[in-house]
Amino acid sequence: MSTTNANRPRLQARYLDKVRIELKANLKLKSSMAVPKIVKVVVNMGVGEATADAKKLDKAVEELRLITGQQPRICRARKSEANFKLRAGLAIGAKVTLRGPIMYEFLDRLIAVALPRVRDFRGVPNSGFDGHGNYSLGVKEQIIFPEINFDMIDETRGMDITIVTTAKNDAEARELLVAMGLPFRKR
Repeated sequence: MSTTNANRPRLQARYLDKVRIELKANLKLKSSMAVPKIVKVVVNMGVGEATADAKKLDKAVEELRLITGQQPRICRARKSEANFKLRAGLAIGAKVTLRGPIMYEFLDRLIAVALPRVRDFRGVPNSGFDGHGNYSLGVKEQIIFPEINFDMIDETRGMDITIVTTAKNDAEARELLVAMGLPFRKR
């Protein structure tokens, strides 16, 4: 499916028109197919209180749907754990996997709108890389996203955001994410 420049998300157009060319030159790559790119973004929200109150999970699913623009999948416990009053098969969280234009729209909102709204924000930590070119980021409050109405939330919930790339190592992934506009802390 081919999309024109007018239909592409802003961040995707930036990657295709500018970032890809710069990365190919900076990383001294011969093929444009070897240039790292973002494959998917996984947004996960764990709701441990859902074991006692199922309505909290419903509220979290609704908030995650508003933030990502996609219906979340309910995650269930794999095995029972008596210390946490958890039974196998009990719903304990929700997650969304974003790809394509929806992924770029979400990343654009995260970088341009949501992260600057974090209290005392100095950049995202450099320690979120996993050694294979993927980056994970924790957000403590869902209210940083403009889609969430502050008056309608019952409690603040955190979420994990994982950005999966085709980069071979963390250095390439960091260079890609910096070029895309993700603000890292100064070392």
